[in-house]
Amino acid sequence: MSMRLLVFAPTRRAPTETFVRANLQGLPFEIIAYFGDEQPLSDPGRLAYGLAILVSKALTRLGLLRLATLPGSLVAWCLIRRHQPDVLMTEFGFHAVRVMEAAAWSDTPLIVHFRGSDASAQNRLGLLKDRYRRLMVIVSGIIVKSQPMRRTLLALGAPNDHLIVSPSGADERLFHGADPGRSSPLLVAVGRFVAKKGPLQTIRAFAAMRQTLPEPVALSTKLVMLGDGPLLAEARQLVETLALGSAVILPGLADRQRVAELLRQARCFVQHSQVAPDGDREGSPVAVMEAQLSGLPVVATRHEGIPEVVEDGVSGFLVDEGDLQGMAAAMARLIVEPDLAARLGAAGQRRAAANFTARHHLEQIAALLRKVIQESR
Repeated sequence: MSMRLLVFAPTRRAPTETFVRANLQGLPFEIIAYFGDEQPLSDPGRLAYGLAILVSKALTRLGLLRLATLPGSLVAWCLIRRHQPDVLMTEFGFHAVRVMEAAAWSDTPLIVHFRGSDASAQNRLGLLKDRYRRLMVIVSGIIVKSQPMRRTLLALGAPNDHLIVSPSGADERLFHGADPGRSSPLLVAVGRFVAKKGPLQTIRAFAAMRQTLPEPVALSTKLVMLGDGPLLAEARQLVETLALGSAVILPGLADRQRVAELLRQARCFVQHSQVAPDGDREGSPVAVMEAQLSGLPVVATRHEGIPEVVEDGVSGFLVDEGDLQGMAAAMARLIVEPDLAARLGAAGQRRAAANFTARHHLEQIAALLRKVIQESR
């Protein structure tokens, strides 16, 4: 008889729904998932859960943090009684505190999946620090994306022997086949246009790089940045201000197939991740792992989990946050030295295939789930 996993997530929006609906379905568990932003009238359980999360959010905004835990926890407790799961999982720490007491009341092991901003942004970490300390008493296991995130949660009392660092990984069925040694001088960035992804810094570094290249090479070098977000309009304005013209292409959102196709055509992947003004940070960016698994070298920053994925000088180049000249120089090397791009890309592909695939991520999660279930019996 298969074990049953009950998942509580804040939203159906990607990446949460993709992770729950697609990735977790690969686990040897029966999966039942509830999302906080759905209130279907046809399903009383889902309706109650969605409404409880709305109430919890309202109480949090009023500063009533202890009280905010009760609505979600009460409904989650009822759902636990209904489904009788072997183990619970919540997506994001800020959502876990909304339902955590249900795990304590029902004596059901709870795994919490932290993803990034929930363990770094000051508007969340500062506000929820006391609630997180309570969560660490209840939780049976924790999944984080990077060593810095691990250290943050250990300082809040996370159980060291049940805390795993497991980047989400890339889909090896989709991301493969790049040939940077033979590709055109195309640089690719993929990610939301938000401060922690540093899209404006990437554009400025690209502009600086073009100034160092011979004119024919500079004119043929392109930067494509896939994604959407609040900084997209500012990024488009910056492209105009820097007179980059058609050298920088900002087409907006793209599906995973389009991302994979573009990576296969590229010379390298670029991303200037940084600490956002509100303290928000990356975990280990999936797009970086997708690029490495595809066979591309990566030019990025020494930010959070990125150095755990990209080996400086081996599978790409890393610079300090804010070092636009260093980033420009690294990109220029890969443009003028395609053999170097090929060598770094091949090294990154081998490392990603061994350590950073979605399959590897699921195997780590499955092992942790089995461990906490066994210990709860």
